[in-house]
Amino acid sequence: MDFIFKNIWFILFVAWGLPLTYYRSKFRKIVYQTDSWMINIKPVFFKEIKGLFGNIFPDNNAYKKFRNFYLFYLTIYLLLFITYLVFDKNSEKMEKLVLGSSVPTFELNDQNGKLFSLASVLGKKNLVIYFYPKDDSPGCTKEACSFRDQFEVFANADAIIIGISAQSVESHFEFAKKHRLNYILLSDTGNKVRKLFGVPSSFFGLIPGRVTYVINKEGKVAYLFDSQIQAEKHVDEALRILKGLK
Repeated sequence: MDFIFKNIWFILFVAWGLPLTYYRSKFRKIVYQTDSWMINIKPVFFKEIKGLFGNIFPDNNAYKKFRNFYLFYLTIYLLLFITYLVFDKNSEKMEKLVLGSSVPTFELNDQNGKLFSLASVLGKKNLVIYFYPKDDSPGCTKEACSFRDQFEVFANADAIIIGISAQSVESHFEFAKKHRLNYILLSDTGNKVRKLFGVPSSFFGLIPGRVTYVINKEGKVAYLFDSQIQAEKHVDEALRILKGLK
């Protein structure tokens, strides 16, 4: 039940998307007068739109039938999408850190099971805090290893690297060991710190967001970079900003 609630939008989009895809396929085959499934991926739309909102085959009952079903599911799907956009904005009412925000303090266990307190370094060092979806996933591994490879450059910028995700201490330990990660990984199992920072999710809430925060020695957010796809760019962006900090 918890899985359904957390992924309700994804489930709804799939539930309505399947019949929409089916009726659209049937409709396009009639409109373009073909039995080939290739019509579903061809970038031709003018006749489809004309047939959807017009009546180009008035004596064809199959055309009318699939047009009406297609219109019905398309309308519901669009309404569902609009509702998602509105609901998603309202559901993200949690406080989000923005440029100039003071960073809240927190305590989490690192990959070695030791309690790490942000207060112990806040204001003393520049901080690069990056939130990532999951240990050892392809994108997260690329990002983590890029931070590892640039560790000395970050150190020269008087910066500490801190990675945070929801996996356990044990998972972080294995992840760090496997890829020889030489910086702090924190286990945010309840996503409390993720929520504290207001890190948004991606892909209809299905994947935890990938966001990097650069914190200056005044304890303020100097920069943030949000990209699920450009994993390695998080490292480049953090270094670019650090070069301009005192």
